[in-house]
Amino acid sequence: MVIDWDIQQIGEVALNKYGTPLPDGVLQSIKQNRVALKGPVTTPVGKGFRSVNVALRQSLDLYACIRPCKSYAGVPSIYENVDIVVVRENTEDLYAGIEFEAGSRKAAELIRFIEEAGQGPVRAESGISIKPISESATRRIVTFAFSYAQANGRRKVTCGHKANIMKHSDGLFLYTAVQVARSYPDIEFDDAIVDNLCMHLVTNPERYDIIVLPNLYGDIVSEIGAGLVGGIGIVPSANIGDEIAVFEPAHGSAPLYAGKNKVNPTAMMLSAAMMLRYLGEMKAARNIESAITSTIAEGKTVTYDLKPDPDDPTAATTSQFTDAVYIKIKEAINNA
Repeated sequence: MVIDWDIQQIGEVALNKYGTPLPDGVLQSIKQNRVALKGPVTTPVGKGFRSVNVALRQSLDLYACIRPCKSYAGVPSIYENVDIVVVRENTEDLYAGIEFEAGSRKAAELIRFIEEAGQGPVRAESGISIKPISESATRRIVTFAFSYAQANGRRKVTCGHKANIMKHSDGLFLYTAVQVARSYPDIEFDDAIVDNLCMHLVTNPERYDIIVLPNLYGDIVSEIGAGLVGGIGIVPSANIGDEIAVFEPAHGSAPLYAGKNKVNPTAMMLSAAMMLRYLGEMKAARNIESAITSTIAEGKTVTYDLKPDPDDPTAATTSQFTDAVYIKIKEAINNA
């Protein structure tokens, strides 16, 4: 397989060059190609988008965020045999960006409306964020989770929520999930209140397989999942819509390490493998995953964060780690 790369710039670099962190040409390119492999992005502080990543997902309706959290031999962690996939709804909930600044006229009007509707009192100096959860968006993310389970031989889907408190938002999420689950009798289904879910994740992660959640909880549980398997540096992710998919490492941009040839590239490479699976290139994806797994398990040519002692002078650079993986991929191809 040969990939013809269409390289585009977003984030702080694009802002300095084009005057916007998310140029229209980037969106047009992704819409045309329908698949993108994206690196970590630094969002400019104090101006422009709240988050370039959120704007990208909302603009392209990439409603499903997929975070596989899997244990790898050789990665320092207190857990073994964790294999969880977090499916996060990407477009609604508190991340929808519907906010009212404390002390503003619109916030005051909203507070009056809330109190007149018998839902108050709300302190006058409050900032307010709105949490929309719709039946249609919930239905498609839960359907996505079950379809993913079927396609990948998964046994169970758990719906995470706080429906005991937020009965008209999380309650709708849970109710809709229960309805969708009835269409998939071959896949086990259960639900869990999100705080209890988090507790069980760190005491008995083996009880979970696929976890589907609203946006905010999905973000938090994704980070817990990464912690279970040794850190965000080895966790890939995908943001998928009906026709477009963007693959990226789950970690942030870490601008302090830019250009130092030091950080772990595993999450980026595993995201590329996820992209290849999405494109139907299963053998190529397996070769990448196998090469990464064996390189980490050997423990010789790995970055500082994968060493028992992060100050180990034998820690590999980013390039050395990547070259070691590449050699194993070439060996697999030649031996096929």
